[in-house]
Amino acid sequence: MFYGLTPLGVVHTAIGLVAVTAGLIALVRDRQISRGNTLGQVYIWATVLTCLTSFGIFQHDGFGRPHMLGILTLIVLGVAFLAGRSALFGRAGPYVETVSYSATFLLQMIPGTIEATTRLPPGAPLFSGPEAQELQVASGVMFLIFLIGAMLQVRRMQAKQLRSTASSALH
Repeated sequence: MFYGLTPLGVVHTAIGLVAVTAGLIALVRDRQISRGNTLGQVYIWATVLTCLTSFGIFQHDGFGRPHMLGILTLIVLGVAFLAGRSALFGRAGPYVETVSYSATFLLQMIPGTIEATTRLPPGAPLFSGPEAQELQVASGVMFLIFLIGAMLQVRRMQAKQLRSTASSALH
């Protein structure tokens, strides 16, 4: 086993790394994760596969919080999909879609950070377990970064909408 991972755990981790890499590149490059480009599609499908493979991993005493985060991630992906493909959210649809995809990135980063820091470096992990106080703080910091990022995404989208409206009014 690789760092205490089962074969399914290795596959899950590899797919998760693809998702996180694609999401990070999209957020840096495009300032959002979008289903409208290849990078966004890679992120979305790798995220779905990461969630699905997580349901077969029970390293910490059976079904637990990581599994609940997987379910929540799938629900938020569904909300993002609906927001982008239907009129369910009205004019707020594009905002709901963008912020929801960003939320799924956060929902992957929390268990990913916990798993990495409780397994690495081998033989002397950074933290003793998922309940370590430092990991709780790290999760809070990640949530704060998400909130700031979501606010900036919404402001950027609003500014773009205002420019588009002003441009239409001039012509």
